[in-house]
This record gives sequence, structure tokens and C-alpha cells, in this order.
Amino acid sequence: MTKFLSIAAAVLLLGCQSFQKTPDVSAIDVPLTTIRFEQAFFAIDTLQLDPSLQKLAGQEHFFTQDFLYNILATTPQTAAKDVPQFMRAYQSMYKQVSTQFASLKTEEAAIKEGLQYVKYYFPDYKLPTKLITFIGPINSFGNIITIDALAVGLQMYLGKNDPIYLTEEGQNLYPVYVSRRFERAYMATNCMKNIIDDLYPLQDAGAPLCEQMVEAGKRLYFLKKVLPHEADSIVTGYTAAQLEGCYKSEKDIWSFFVQNNLLYEKDPSLIGDYMHDGPNTAVFGDSSPGFIGQFVGYRIVEAFLEKNKETSLDKLLKIPAKIIFEQAKYKP
Repeated sequence: MTKFLSIAAAVLLLGCQSFQKTPDVSAIDVPLTTIRFEQAFFAIDTLQLDPSLQKLAGQEHFFTQDFLYNILATTPQTAAKDVPQFMRAYQSMYKQVSTQFASLKTEEAAIKEGLQYVKYYFPDYKLPTKLITFIGPINSFGNIITIDALAVGLQMYLGKNDPIYLTEEGQNLYPVYVSRRFERAYMATNCMKNIIDDLYPLQDAGAPLCEQMVEAGKRLYFLKKVLPHEADSIVTGYTAAQLEGCYKSEKDIWSFFVQNNLLYEKDPSLIGDYMHDGPNTAVFGDSSPGFIGQFVGYRIVEAFLEKNKETSLDKLLKIPAKIIFEQAKYKP
């Protein structure tokens, strides 16, 4: 297999945007209230913990429960010990976040616009009405969706060079290929990933590689539709050079899958490298991205839509991957 080409610069856009003009969603009303939960949490009185937590729950009941018992992983029996201990350990991070994220206007605008596009394409979907920020354990959730909110763990957006990610413990949790995406620019994309997971939970376990790639491609296509102004390197998670390399090596990538009879392979040990995040895809060389199956799947979806231009986003996501793969007749 020809190794991935080394690329110098220029960013190549991900195929044709959507085979139609980007709709104007500026008039779509999307109520979105930002709640800085970390401020309320770190203000609680640990000497009066029970009434303080009750007051917090009164302000934001559902998320307080999620935070304490799912994110912080405490229990009613151990909260008296766990909550003060967490607050002491993360006090310095809270101070850092208070300065670094004094304003979230750019991120709020990007998320709100994403929700406007979601409402445009899926008018019956009940949108979250809150954007809740919090600080959780470094080994816990960075983004979740609740019954009425998108919740963002700011501990996962401190910047790729933040010392907390570069410690031995940090690197054991999040190697560089992961922590390089711990930038605030990824916040809207991660929120929209939660939306697609809520709209169409992924159910491709046990499917052959070709179908798993198409499902990943459909999800990437969704991101491109609801975040049309985001850089392709952000929505794919690849670097700009890796993305350009995918286009440059597209024929070779496809030939590799065909020649090695991988398209209908189901064995996770044989296809996992192509469908999971990683520093690269080993067979394509060090400069390739991990999760390269996402790129191939996206290109298959594009080939399908070239032949079915009137397919709505909602319909596309509902079409079985097998049908999309067969009808696309993708051949780079």
C-alpha cells in the first residue's frame, strides 16, 4: 500500500457542501440560555453542604443530579466527603476557567446557529433550551445532552498545551492525538455530535466495514449540514494536512480496502483500526489520520447524493447504510 502523502499546506474543502445552497436560518427562533453551573457549584458552602446542594438543585434540578451522581460519581451517602474533596482539588482550575472563559459569546453563537440548522432540517425535534457549562473530573465527561440542555465540561477545553493534559497521568488518559482537540473551537461540533446521537443513536455493531463507514459518513455529513461555517478540520477531527492527504490518497485508500477484501469484513480485530480514533491509521503511514473510515464513508455518502440530489437530511439518515453503499457505486 502506498504510504500517505506528506502534505504542505492548503486546506481542501470536504466535497460539495450539500448539493444545494446553505439555507438562511437567521429568522429561526431558537431560545438558548447559558447557565454557568461551575460558578454556582464552586460558590456553595461546604460547611453547610446539604442546604447548599438543595439550593443548587432548586436552581437547576436535573443537571445537579446528573452532575453529582453521573459526572462527579458521588452518592448521597458519600457526597459529604466527595464534594469538598473535589472542590479543593479543582479550585485552581476553577480560577483558571473563570478567567479563560469569562466570555463564551463566540461558542454560544456557533452552538445557537447549529441548533437553528437542526430546527430547519428536523422541525419536530425538541431542541435543548439551555447551554450549561461545568467543571468535572478530568477523567469524566466533556459533553453531555440532558432532557433540556447541552452541557459542556470546560475542563476538556483548556487548550492542547495546558499542563494538565501533558502530565504523565493526563497523557495516559488523553494521548496527544486526542488532547490536541481540547480547544474551545471544538465546542460547537461536540455539542452537535450529541444532537445526532440523540436523533439517531448509532446501531452498527456487528455490521460489515462498508456499512460502518457509511454510518460514520452520514454523521459527518450531518455535522457539515448543521455547522456549514465550521472548518473541515474541526468537524472531522483531522488536521488540515491529514484531510488534504485523504483526498490526495483517496484512490489508494479505496484500493487497499478492495484488494484486501475488507469491505464486508465484520471481525473487529481486522477493521477496528479504520473505525476508531488513533494517532494515525498504521497501514497508511504516520501522516494519515486515525478513524479514516469516516472519510471514506463521507465520500460514499457524497457519491450517493450525487445520484439522489433531492434526498433530505432526515431521509438520508434513515436510509440503511447497505442501500447507500450499493447505490452509491463509489469509485474514486
